[in-house]
Amino acid sequence: MIPPPYSIRLSDMQSLPIIERLNEAIFGDRYIIARMDREDLTVLLAYFEGLPVGFKIGYMGNEKVFYSAKGGVLPTYRRNGLARAMLHQMMDIAQARGYRAFVFDTFPNKHPGMTILALSEGFSVINAQHNRTFNDYNLRFQKML
Repeated sequence: MIPPPYSIRLSDMQSLPIIERLNEAIFGDRYIIARMDREDLTVLLAYFEGLPVGFKIGYMGNEKVFYSAKGGVLPTYRRNGLARAMLHQMMDIAQARGYRAFVFDTFPNKHPGMTILALSEGFSVINAQHNRTFNDYNLRFQKML
């Protein structure tokens, strides 16, 4: 449970300009996901006193697997449970839609917090490979819903 004055809201692609600004501030680049026309596209925005401070985007990987594609929280607002709360909310949405598994990828050397979060939430590593583009290992985590 996130403490007030934080909140998380289900959003849509009309919030894309907000997500673009957050993405650039969090990750230092403009790339969010390859395509925004994914089936079952789900967007969450996290707020502090009405100001957007984080986001999470996911979509159907296949009829049984929901893929969480990208998300993050502005550094100033981390360690308040927002990433964990967005993860739980997105998993709840995926489960309510009939998905059986929830997966996401992360780069443990670039984003160690997501690896720690995944392991602390009972996710399992189902794939690991080196990504030449990012010069880091890419870990794929999965949790059955």
